[in-house]
Amino acid sequence: MSKADYYEVLGVSRDADAAALKSAFRKNAMRYHPDRNPDDPEAEARFKEIGEAYEALKDPQKRAAYDRFGHAAFENGGGGAGPFGGMGAGGMSDIFEDIFGEMMGGARRQSGGRSRGADLRYNMEISLEEAFTGKTAEIEIPTAVSCKTCDGSGAKPGTSPSTCGTCGGQGQVRASQGFFSIQRTCPTCQGRGEVITDPCGTCSGTGKTTERRTLSVNVPAGIEDGTRIRLAGEGEAGTRGGPTGDLYIFLSIKPHEFFQRDGSDIYCRVPISMTTAALGGQFEVATVEGVKTKVKVPEGTQNGKQFRLRGKGMPVLRSVQMGDMYIQVAVEVPTNLTKRQRELLSEFEEQSGEHNSPESTGFFSRMKGFFDSLAD
Repeated sequence: MSKADYYEVLGVSRDADAAALKSAFRKNAMRYHPDRNPDDPEAEARFKEIGEAYEALKDPQKRAAYDRFGHAAFENGGGGAGPFGGMGAGGMSDIFEDIFGEMMGGARRQSGGRSRGADLRYNMEISLEEAFTGKTAEIEIPTAVSCKTCDGSGAKPGTSPSTCGTCGGQGQVRASQGFFSIQRTCPTCQGRGEVITDPCGTCSGTGKTTERRTLSVNVPAGIEDGTRIRLAGEGEAGTRGGPTGDLYIFLSIKPHEFFQRDGSDIYCRVPISMTTAALGGQFEVATVEGVKTKVKVPEGTQNGKQFRLRGKGMPVLRSVQMGDMYIQVAVEVPTNLTKRQRELLSEFEEQSGEHNSPESTGFFSRMKGFFDSLAD
């Protein structure tokens, strides 16, 4: 039976580059891998065929020979013994390990079973005023540190970890499947390459102990809600003397009683009386900085009117610039009127004309015209 064309096996065109070949190989190999199709012999055969095609086409010289002579290039010694050009099972395993990494056991720990410590997260809540001025905060966190008794080795002082007899210190073992050899994490040492026969009494062989540490955190002025601050090397200690992880501080800003923030700008809603809005006046309002400032209300101010106070907002992070503060007035309709107040408002209504309420007059005039047009 004639063999399938290698390009068709991988599903690529004959002018495909190395990246396209590798991508097609990975996609097809993952699809037909025997571990994913344990009860499908056709998948295993297809898996081998895919590996054969990729081995032939990934090498420029072999690919050139195949493009010229086809499958005959690899027969009778042409290009190497057998379809893999003299590759044994170990070589084929290297191809899959290079492509799949951890899936094929390619991820290795550092020498001696050392691995990086875990990163830590700390949630910090600050007030809007603290975000305005900035602050230096002291935080206390529980974290895993290197055991002082065994210097992080996990072994009892005076002893040391021994090389794992199962994997020979590699942290991985090979499992043969046909003529493939697949690497997996060693079940004895869990990939460390070492075993501890006489563990440290302080850390029970983990190489780490838990303690509480106090750290100083600099919160810059103008910092925004949701900002993440990274403290390098302040996370958990690594395993067997490996590098320490990092500490990430996630900042949140408490809701304020009066102010709302949008970037570097501050918004504040201030209720004013109907008479102040009509006759004009002024009021005092505090800024985030804690300074009082006067806001003048011109005669005839409408509900929702905004007043801008330049430079009275939040500082821009790591800048000398300042945002603005926006005051929005809410005209309050009087309630619980006395008899005399009702009389005065009635007199005012009688004396009022279209020029006193131009917006409402115009609106109802247009509305009347709309209804009249529907009646026609």
